[in-house]
Amino acid sequence: MNSIARLEPQSGRVVKVAGGEIFVTELGEGPPLLMLHGGGPGASGMSNFSRNIPAMAEAFRVIVPDMPGYGRSSKGLDRTDPFGALARAMLALLDALGVERGHVLGNSLGGGCALRLALEAPERVDRLVLLGPGGVDTSRRPPTEGLMHLLDYYSGEGPTREKFEQFLCKDLVFDGASLPETLIEARYAASIDPEVVANPPLVRPKDLKSAQALDLTLDPRLGSLEAPTLVLWGVEDRVNPATGGRSLQERMPNCDLYLFSRTGHWVQWERAAEFNAAAITHLSQSTMA
Repeated sequence: MNSIARLEPQSGRVVKVAGGEIFVTELGEGPPLLMLHGGGPGASGMSNFSRNIPAMAEAFRVIVPDMPGYGRSSKGLDRTDPFGALARAMLALLDALGVERGHVLGNSLGGGCALRLALEAPERVDRLVLLGPGGVDTSRRPPTEGLMHLLDYYSGEGPTREKFEQFLCKDLVFDGASLPETLIEARYAASIDPEVVANPPLVRPKDLKSAQALDLTLDPRLGSLEAPTLVLWGVEDRVNPATGGRSLQERMPNCDLYLFSRTGHWVQWERAAEFNAAAITHLSQSTMA
C-alpha cells in the first residue's frame, strides 16, 4: 500500500476561502470525490482515510481536506451549527478548486457535513457515501457514552492521554489492539495542539433545542434528496448507533445500507478492503461525464 506520509507533502496545500484557510490534499484523476473526516480528537483528512485513499485515487480525483477546526486548517467552528458551517466551508472549497459537481463521502462528523451539503446544494452532489454519520436521531435518544467521551474531551481537566485512549481505543473501534501506536501518538499530539485546545470544535449541546438543531433526520428535505446514497455502519458502533442506518433509509428515497458485524465507528479502517470495494462500486455507477 502506498505511504500516505510520503504522498501528503507532495500534494497538500492551503486554499484560502471566506472565513479562513483549508488544508487540502488532492490525488488521482477522474470524477471528483470529496472525502470528509470525522470529528474525534486529533482527526485530520489523510489520517482518517489512510487505508482508503490509494484505492479511491485509482478511480477518482480524490479531494481530502482537513475540515475547519482540525489538522492544518483554520481553527474555530460555529458550534451552534457545525454541520451547516462545515457544509458552507466545503462548498467554498469546491468553488475554489473549480469543482461544480462531484461525489461526497463522509465519516461521522464528515458524514453529517456531507448530508447537510447535499441538502443545501443538491445540484452539487452526484452520489453520497455516509459512514456512521453524525446528526442522525440525535434528538430522539440519549447520547451514547462514546459520543459523550468525544464531546467532553476538552472539558473538565482538559485533554489527557487517558481520555484520549478511552475514546480512540475503546469507543472508536471494535478492537483497539488493531490501531498502531504510530497512529495513536500522532492523533494524540494533534489533539493537544494549543490552538485546538483554545477552540474545541465540538461540545455538548446545551439543551434539547440545541440537539434538535443538530438532528438532520428532522429536516423535511431528506425525503426529496435524490442523490443515490450508500450508508455503511458498524453494528458495534459506540459513538453513533447503527440504528441510524435504518432511520436514514426510511427517510431517503435512494438509500442503500450495509451493516458490518464486529465493527465499530471506523468502518473505513476496520473493514478497509470491503469498504473500498463497496464505495467504489457505488460511486462508479455515476452518470457524470
